[in-house]
Amino acid sequence: MKASTRRMTLTGPAGVIEAAVDEPHGPLRGVAVIAHPHPLFGGTMDNKVVQTLARAFVQCGWSAVRFNFRGVGGSEGGYDHGQGELQDLLAVVRDQAPDGALALAGFSFGAFVTSHAIESLWQQRPLDKLVLVGTAASRFNVAALAPELHERTLVVHGEVDDTVPLADVMNWARPQKLPVTVIPGVEHFFHGQLMLLRSLIVRHLRSDLSAL
Repeated sequence: MKASTRRMTLTGPAGVIEAAVDEPHGPLRGVAVIAHPHPLFGGTMDNKVVQTLARAFVQCGWSAVRFNFRGVGGSEGGYDHGQGELQDLLAVVRDQAPDGALALAGFSFGAFVTSHAIESLWQQRPLDKLVLVGTAASRFNVAALAPELHERTLVVHGEVDDTVPLADVMNWARPQKLPVTVIPGVEHFFHGQLMLLRSLIVRHLRSDLSAL
């Protein structure tokens, strides 16, 4: 499924938020909001893993909203250790997905921020699909996911991730009994395995929870 991309700006708590929306051609399943890696280490909404997430969602009929956290690209403000970035993400959700089916996804630092967005939103509205990739569990306090959300959640990590060791993600997931999908021989940025990552995400997005 091919997508069309439109660039836009919206208003967030720190000022302008720069965003891009990848739209599917065909029936719209819902809106997915996708968060990027660490702002201080080159993370942007155009990161290749973030774009892989967007392509997977679009392939499955979702409108994929990528955005730059405060201080990145055309987004105003400055780095806020995840707290302000959470408010940015929630502002994007309010603006782009005020109702209807909602999915949340993030990569690395973005997965950490997304975990707290999930914690904030899940009792307020349904969350249809959740995807956390390269979750930065060694560097930040990643929020636990409610057991009710586990069947809706895909956690993917590289076996030889040298930025966020797999052991730290397992230590986060183990007390929750939250499954983690591990790709053998893959590091943090999924070099050479983006197609596999995309296929895993597509399979998760196409899974039918009503059949469980």
